[in-house]
Amino acid sequence: MPEHPDRSQTGPDSDAQYDYIIVGAGSAGCVLANRLSEERLNRVLVLEAGGSDLSFWIQMPIGYGKSFYNKNVNWMYRTEPDPGLGGRSGYWPRGKVLGGSSSINAMVYIRGQAEDFDAWEALGNPGWGWDSVLPYFKKSENNERGGNTWRGTGGPLHVSDVSKQLHPLNQAYLKAAEEAGLPYNDDFNGETQEGAGLYQITTRNGFRMSAARAYLRPAMKRANLRVETKAKATRIRFEGDKAVGIEYWQNGCLHRARAAREVILSAGSINSPQLLQLSGVGPAEVLKPLGIDMVHESPAVGRNLQDHLCLDHVYRSRVPTLNEELRPWWGKLRAGLQYVLLRQGPLSLSVNQGGGFFKTRPDLDRPNMQLYFSPVSYTKAPPGKRPMMSPDPYPGFLISVSPCRPTSRGHLQIRSTNPEDPPEIHPNSISTNHDLQELLEGSRFLRKLAATSSLSAVIEEETQPGPGVESDDAMIEYIRHRSTTVFHPVSTCRMGPAPEENVVDHRLRVHGLRNLRVVDASIFPAVTSGNTNAPSIMVGEKGADMILEDGRLP
Repeated sequence: MPEHPDRSQTGPDSDAQYDYIIVGAGSAGCVLANRLSEERLNRVLVLEAGGSDLSFWIQMPIGYGKSFYNKNVNWMYRTEPDPGLGGRSGYWPRGKVLGGSSSINAMVYIRGQAEDFDAWEALGNPGWGWDSVLPYFKKSENNERGGNTWRGTGGPLHVSDVSKQLHPLNQAYLKAAEEAGLPYNDDFNGETQEGAGLYQITTRNGFRMSAARAYLRPAMKRANLRVETKAKATRIRFEGDKAVGIEYWQNGCLHRARAAREVILSAGSINSPQLLQLSGVGPAEVLKPLGIDMVHESPAVGRNLQDHLCLDHVYRSRVPTLNEELRPWWGKLRAGLQYVLLRQGPLSLSVNQGGGFFKTRPDLDRPNMQLYFSPVSYTKAPPGKRPMMSPDPYPGFLISVSPCRPTSRGHLQIRSTNPEDPPEIHPNSISTNHDLQELLEGSRFLRKLAATSSLSAVIEEETQPGPGVESDDAMIEYIRHRSTTVFHPVSTCRMGPAPEENVVDHRLRVHGLRNLRVVDASIFPAVTSGNTNAPSIMVGEKGADMILEDGRLP
C-alpha cells in the first residue's frame, strides 16, 4: 500500500451505501455483524483486514501454536523496548483474520469478577454494573453443563467442559492447591471466582468456537450483510463532526463506503485507536507533528493502555506429562489419529488446563491473582517459534501467576501517516511498586504450591527460576527479565464521562463526534480479572443492543 494512495483511483463500488459499517471482524465485530443484520432493513458492511478463518490450524484448538507467528493471520506486533521488563521488546500477537484474536487465542473462557463491572459503573458508566452485564454474558453463551443463575444456554458461543479429557497431572495440581489453602472451584464463572479448578474453553465437538464461527458465519447467509476480507481501513471519512464512511484498501485499490447511520470501530485495542489517530482524532501533540489535519482533539485516544503479565515457574517432572505424548513421532501420530477420528485428545484442548484465582494477602476482599497450570513445557523452543507439537524432550510442566488488576499504564501512538506502519506500543510494564510486589507475592505462592506434598512428589527439580533465585532481589531480577504478556491489551479508547480522560461515553459513542462508536476491548474502563475474550464478546452484545435502540429513535 502506498503511503499516500491516489484517492482518484477508487474501486468499482466507490461510495457504496450501507446503514452500518463495522471495522474489524474480531470478537466484538462478529457479534455486531450478527445482531445488527438480524433486522432485515439494516444494510451492514464488515471490513476485515485479514482473510478467511477456514484453516485447519485455526479450527483445531491446539493449532494456535501455528498461528502464533503466522503473518497471514496475525498482526505480529512488537512493542517498544520496555524498561520494566529489562528493556525487552515484547511480542504482541493479534488476530488478523475473521474472528480476530478469538481465532488465535488459547480459548480459556473467563468473564471476570462482578466487582470489576460494578467498578466500571462507579467510574461514571451507568448500565455497565454486574447486574446489567450478566444478562449479556448469558445471552452469548451456550454452556455445555446447562444454564443456571450465572450461566446461559442457547446462545451462539459454545463453552465446553473438557475436564474428563485433561491430563491426569491436573489432579496433583488440584490436590496441591487445596493443601496450599485454595478451595476447589468447579466454575470460575459461577457464584465466585476464588479457588482452584479446571478451565472451560470455547470449543465445540473438538473445534475452536471463535466469534467468527459462533456469530459471523451463520449471519453471512443474510442478504443484508456484506463481509469484505483483505480490506484494510485507512481512514474514517468525516463531514464536519459527523462520521459518514470509511476508506479502505483492497486488491490494490482504494475503496470508499458510506454509512447512513453509523461507523463502528471494532478493530481492537491496537487498531481502533490507530485508525482514529490516522483519521485526525486523537492527541494534538501526536497528530500535528505528523501533518495530520485535526478533526477532533481527543487526548485519551491510545492512552490508558493496560495488560496482564504472567510469570512462569517451570518444573522437570518425575511422572509423565504431555511432553511425552506430543514430542515423539508416534505420540504425534497417536494424537493426530485421536483427533481426526474422535475429535478428542490433546489436540482438541488448550495447553492451559488447570487454573484458579486467589488472594496473595489475607486482608484483600477478593482475588488479585490468576493461576495457570499446563502439563507441558517448552523451555527448549527455538527463537520465533511456539512449537505446541514439539515440547521439551523430558517430562515437564509449568505453573504461572498473572496479577488480575495491574496499576501500570502505557500508551500507543501512530509513528507516521502510513496505515501500514505499526503503531508505537509502550506497555510501561511493572512501572508501579504495586505491580512489582504482586508479582513477587505470586512467585512466592508458586514456591509454596510446589512445596506441597502432592506436587513435591512429582517434581524432580525447578528449572526456572531455579534454586539459585531465592532472595527478593534475585526474584525481582527474574520477574523483570522473564515476565511476559498474556495478550490482554485493553482501555486505549476508554469509556467514561470526561472527554479529556476518555474516548467514548457509556453508550460507546466517541465524545465530541457524531455517528461514530467504538465497540471492542479498547473501551474497557479497566482490565477485567482474567482472560478478556468473554468480556469482549459481552461488549459486542451490549453495544449491539445500544446501536439498535438508538437506530429506532426518530
